[in-house]
Amino acid sequence: MSIVTISRGSYSRGKEVAEEVGRRLGYEVISRDLILEASEQFNVPEIKLVRAIRDAPGILERFGSDKKKYVSYFRASLLKRLVNDNIVYHGLAGHFFLKGVSHVLKVRIIADLDERTRLEMERENISEKEALRLLKKDDDERRKWSKALYGLDTNDPLLYDLVLHIKNLGVAEAAEIICHAVKLKPFVSTPSSQQLLKDLALEAQVAVKLMNWHPGAQVKCREGNLEIQIEGPAGQEQELKRSVTELAAKFPAVKHVKVKVVDTERWMSSLD
Repeated sequence: MSIVTISRGSYSRGKEVAEEVGRRLGYEVISRDLILEASEQFNVPEIKLVRAIRDAPGILERFGSDKKKYVSYFRASLLKRLVNDNIVYHGLAGHFFLKGVSHVLKVRIIADLDERTRLEMERENISEKEALRLLKKDDDERRKWSKALYGLDTNDPLLYDLVLHIKNLGVAEAAEIICHAVKLKPFVSTPSSQQLLKDLALEAQVAVKLMNWHPGAQVKCREGNLEIQIEGPAGQEQELKRSVTELAAKFPAVKHVKVKVVDTERWMSSLD
């Protein structure tokens, strides 16, 4: 049981590789269908979620909460699905949300800009100049997105276990390499790696549930035990602890909840 995440730029044939890997391994293949699931689950317009996980934050938006909230919705939906294992996910951000989970094979698919430009021209019926402009804009948006939210560059090869260049390697060859690699011992799930993934999924679900009341809540989970830190006014610590504990304990997988309340005024003064 394993998970494959495939990061790719547009027109890099990453979707085709993902589908071929899924067919060969018998794994479920998921991508933007998760956006629709998240849209329905959290009652958010689909277009807002699409923009949240695709567009880089604007200058005026970087310190707002909406984009972070929508990304959190997507993260919660993705991790909830990945807990089942035997999945190929292709698209943005998958590897960011799975830090430390050993049974995830993280793959980056790259292709020559000339070939990507040719495909964009053919499929969109546009000029070479316009195709090149759109591709560079899309690549730049993806890099800005990951840097703004995670301080990471999607082009950094150190983020991946495999970087495959689609040129001499075709879709079939790339899929064959991935299918072989994912069966190697380092990428086979273990009880501890499965537990870590379950904990990450639970963290994400609880964080989303707290978001409307405590947008700055920090949630950590270890083997079903939650540690939650929130901000609140002095004098309401016990009330806040009780309400947060009751909310978090509604999740069946939660074993224990520990809540820490940081005084809002003291926290704000520490920033001056």
